[in-house]
Amino acid sequence: MKNPERAGLVLGLTGVVIFGLTLPATRASLNGLDPWFIGLGRGLVAAFAAAIVLLATRQKWPPRETWRSLAIASAGVVLAFPLLATLAMQYVPAAHGGIVLAILPLATAVAGVISAGERPSKGFWACSIAGTAAVLAFTLIEGAGAEGVRTADLLLAAAIVAVAIGYAEGGVLARSMGGWQVICWALVIAAPILLAGLIFMGTPINWSAPASAWAGFLYLALFSQFIGFFAWYQGLALGGVAKVGQLQLLQTFVTLGAAALLLGEQITWIEIGFALLVVALVAAGQRMRVS
Repeated sequence: MKNPERAGLVLGLTGVVIFGLTLPATRASLNGLDPWFIGLGRGLVAAFAAAIVLLATRQKWPPRETWRSLAIASAGVVLAFPLLATLAMQYVPAAHGGIVLAILPLATAVAGVISAGERPSKGFWACSIAGTAAVLAFTLIEGAGAEGVRTADLLLAAAIVAVAIGYAEGGVLARSMGGWQVICWALVIAAPILLAGLIFMGTPINWSAPASAWAGFLYLALFSQFIGFFAWYQGLALGGVAKVGQLQLLQTFVTLGAAALLLGEQITWIEIGFALLVVALVAAGQRMRVS
């Protein structure tokens, strides 16, 4: 596309759709596989694929000045988020997790301000906060917070902070390195830690787990942890961390739809109504200036 910002939005939306299936795939994989194996093993499989891509394209080791940002991105998107989100999905449905993750766009925008030096307008912040408030209101209406703060919610909150920082750092690096190089190097860097974690935890591998569990795990490894970032990081680089990050408000409803279709979770007209509201707020936010 000739318009970089529009191309960034298209790539970002592609990433959102791929990431929107992450929690349902996680719930499916938990039906027979150990959560620590899922949270750490998905990154290890993705790192193997990334190493093949880097070797096939004869990529040189990243410049020294990129190591810090790569380490931060790796810690957020390869280590912290996958493990924390997987542990959380032991306790709550995918739909619940998707709603909690709806505050991720605002967290990403804040991280973009800190890491990328972006300066969203007041109108942008208003749309962002309104969209987040709408999803939080949805949570209250559905009674997700009736039992107070759950262990799962704390795990997801920590995951949000970690992945927002990882998104912002990776988005900045993608401007000079390219989106696919960023995620490939982030995975390769994390591989020794992931392997050590699996060995230390003595994580069992249930080879007799149902096919649906293995299908969910492979989706997490190859799409959520690898291919999705090709589009997502490049989208952040072209369209801006804050603006493209707002597309994540739609991710909640991708997750809700996938939870209904794949896991049989119930979706009501309340979810549909809030989906339309959030889509409208995202569309308004895209028209606001971000310098």
